[in-house]
Amino acid sequence: MKILVSGGGIAGLACALEFGRRGHDVTVIERAPHLRLTGTPIDIRGDAIEAVEKMGLLTRIQARRVRMSEQTQFLDIHGEPIALMPIAEIGDSDDDIEILREDLVGILADAVSDAATIRFDDSIKVLAHSDDHVDAQFASGRTARYDLVVGADGQYSAVRRLVFGPDEHYLRHLGVYFALAHLPDEPHTEGANSIYNVPGRMAGVFRYGGKAVAVFEFRSESVDYDPDDVDGKKQILFDAFADYRSWRIPELLEAARVDPAFYFSAASQVHLTSWHRGRVVLVGDAGYCAAFLSGRGTSLAL
Repeated sequence: MKILVSGGGIAGLACALEFGRRGHDVTVIERAPHLRLTGTPIDIRGDAIEAVEKMGLLTRIQARRVRMSEQTQFLDIHGEPIALMPIAEIGDSDDDIEILREDLVGILADAVSDAATIRFDDSIKVLAHSDDHVDAQFASGRTARYDLVVGADGQYSAVRRLVFGPDEHYLRHLGVYFALAHLPDEPHTEGANSIYNVPGRMAGVFRYGGKAVAVFEFRSESVDYDPDDVDGKKQILFDAFADYRSWRIPELLEAARVDPAFYFSAASQVHLTSWHRGRVVLVGDAGYCAAFLSGRGTSLAL
């Protein structure tokens, strides 16, 4: 079969690897100019551990294991530790694997290199599906016909919008937002990660993989924003923390203001009555996003 996978994230790369190893002609299309490597460490849990073992990747993944969460503490207004993260109440078992997102993506991409073609800086603009094929038109102007199209393009899936309809029909906002910003001037020594809470807000500093990031979470009603508008997303964050100047919040907001790779996302779930229409199918967050709050997005993708 000739298969198109939209999205070069964990779900998309895992799909491409499995299809390619079965002898199919697989192309992965990714709208970014490169694979997205940013993000806090992620967890592989439950059935996903067996999944990566069947892919032949478990040993490589275990070799890159980190234990960042075991060194996370809550602070008071003066920066003094007041409590540790209760790891035993968060994980499923000791078999859970915490790994840097960039390491997992790198491992999958290396494995996919012999099984599929990855094309960057392009995206799907039009899909027309019939009983026996799917015609795709791309932003680059290219057109092609496929036997199967896989939408693995995340919570705000373009494939889902093109085939299933507008996001508002399927996205359910959970009232929380999450943001990350690099802290290039922060000491990158390994040590405890810090979380500071104020009503309805959280700010923190996490260190992992030789880098440090500012982390934000806050409660809010659903806010309309363009996922591609970085300045607009930064303004939502600034507005949320406008009345809070304690601890290191102003300093961390300044880091967000100047970070060109600023990351921002809503905690939303995706609810669909079916994950496919004809020869178009959704996987990972595109089809059944459980929200980042669940800690299960990576495992579901795999």
